[in-house]
Amino acid sequence: MSDTQQKVHNPWLTVTVVCIAQLMVVLDATIVNVALPSIQRSLHISNGNLQWIVNAYTLTFGGFLLLGGRAADLFGRRNLFFAGVALFSFASLLNGLASSAAMLIASRALQGLGAALVAPSCLAIVNTTFSDPDDQRKALGLWAALSAGGAAVGLLLGGLLTQALSWPWIFFVNVPIGILAVPLALRFVPDSRGEGAAGTDFSGALSITAGLALLIYAIVETQSAGWGSLQTLGLGGLALALIAAFVVIETRTRAPLVRLSIFRVRALAVGDAALLFLAAGMFANFFFGTLYIQDILHFTPIGAGFAFLPVAVLIAVGAAAAQQLIPRFGIRSVAVGGMAIAAAGLALMVRISVHSTYAGTLLPSFVLLAIGLGIAFVPATLIGVSSVVDEDSGLASGLFNTAQQIGGALGLAILSTLAVTHTSGLLDGNSHPSVHAVAVATVAGYRIAFVVAAGFMVVSIVVILTFLRRGHVEGVAADGVVASPSAA
Repeated sequence: MSDTQQKVHNPWLTVTVVCIAQLMVVLDATIVNVALPSIQRSLHISNGNLQWIVNAYTLTFGGFLLLGGRAADLFGRRNLFFAGVALFSFASLLNGLASSAAMLIASRALQGLGAALVAPSCLAIVNTTFSDPDDQRKALGLWAALSAGGAAVGLLLGGLLTQALSWPWIFFVNVPIGILAVPLALRFVPDSRGEGAAGTDFSGALSITAGLALLIYAIVETQSAGWGSLQTLGLGGLALALIAAFVVIETRTRAPLVRLSIFRVRALAVGDAALLFLAAGMFANFFFGTLYIQDILHFTPIGAGFAFLPVAVLIAVGAAAAQQLIPRFGIRSVAVGGMAIAAAGLALMVRISVHSTYAGTLLPSFVLLAIGLGIAFVPATLIGVSSVVDEDSGLASGLFNTAQQIGGALGLAILSTLAVTHTSGLLDGNSHPSVHAVAVATVAGYRIAFVVAAGFMVVSIVVILTFLRRGHVEGVAADGVVASPSAA
């Protein structure tokens, strides 16, 4: 056990502090969804600009995660944790005080930057706090449950705060949490950093951050510009050029932002790829599910929030079950089983109609999806971050979180385009459709989105079964930790 670990009387206090911060970060990816109608009315935001209340956060969060992960290794994970929490809390305050759409969008982007510093620091701290394999597996299981369940909790909390108080409180609630987290982290979170070569790869950081941010922006804009438009093709081509430039830079610099050889660790590479598709399907449920519940079933904000409460609870149940199942059946089998259950839950959403009920149609799907996600996220997290040495924990955490954010953004853009296109096609030729006709067409679009989202989950299964062998995760499956990377 290291000197840092010896100074922490109870490592579970360390995990509790960083998990609270992680939950705060994950919540804000979805907490605004239920509040969007209230925000739109209050700040007089156009329909075209409303999406940026969500996307400004996702854009900067996903774009800066790799930089945040490597900075945590180089400058200290606790230091980056402090900086990220402080920036996130300050931006949350600005969000709540926003008096215009421009101010809110800008401060949401700043909040995403803070999240990009917090998230990889949190996961790296959790991953390096324990020397006992069983405790590490439990801690990573808790982190995985918060990461998967936080999106559902965000919808619940957003509905409660919006209807009981007002929309600014969905942001103000982060401020006291952030203020409390800083002194707790100073007391209970050990400082650690990677032992590799010091240095800052500014050119690599600039190219990959700009490339990822531009790629996410291009994907988001396809909802209005279309996939084959000159704008989408031009921005996508520029994004790929920047990412390619990053690869070249990383092969030539002495202190790279991302040591490309890390992708030779088969478990890490496969885990991140599988998570990308898993997140693409998961985010769709919360987005389209919220719209369906409010716009078609006419639930209030609080009602919509409570509708997702079983999802948050059952994700935690699934995560707890996964920790018991992994030692018995193996990490690979548990990951595939959880993803299959989640895919079945999304596929069941094809039954929705304008006359569906929550208990008869949505709840059975939510139960399967939530349990499956809880089971799947624990082994996915272990596969993605436990197969590297400690000095690469921040980098592995940044890659893991980046895969989740990019997967969510990519999946949502694709599914939104498919849903809107299908709905518009059904209404073509009807210049004055009735309210009922619009609702029927809209639900048909949602069904397409849910079926494709289930397909994303199936792709995750294929990735694991095809590219991950038991030998790549033997240490993780048996102990919850791998002493050294298992290369392909």
